[in-house]
Amino acid sequence: MANEFLGVPILLAGFSFGSLVGLQVGCEDSRVTDLIGLGIPVDKSSMTFLRECTKPKLFLQGANDQFGSRENVEKLFHTLPEPKELAFVENADHFFTGHLDEMAAAIDTWLNKTHPGLFSEPASL
Repeated sequence: MANEFLGVPILLAGFSFGSLVGLQVGCEDSRVTDLIGLGIPVDKSSMTFLRECTKPKLFLQGANDQFGSRENVEKLFHTLPEPKELAFVENADHFFTGHLDEMAAAIDTWLNKTHPGLFSEPASL
């Protein structure tokens, strides 16, 4: 895709184990400009590689995530360089069951703040 869309910023997003792999690859790949980790499994992995990553990062976690406790996510987050943002979806589990709209809204809010004007509102019918 990077070859097909030359010069277009690449945002890499991953969920759960995919966030662990995606964040690691995205931090190292100069073509990737922004990162989103959803449901990061910080209870099972230290994810210390993120301490060297200075790209814009959003971490979005269910407040009741069984693989990434709020305490462990916050502990990791505070060790990471800027720019970074952490958001919790209250009452959500690891899969954001019943809270997908809130998850999507948090991503949209971050994208609009990180890249103002890049994303326009959908045209009304």
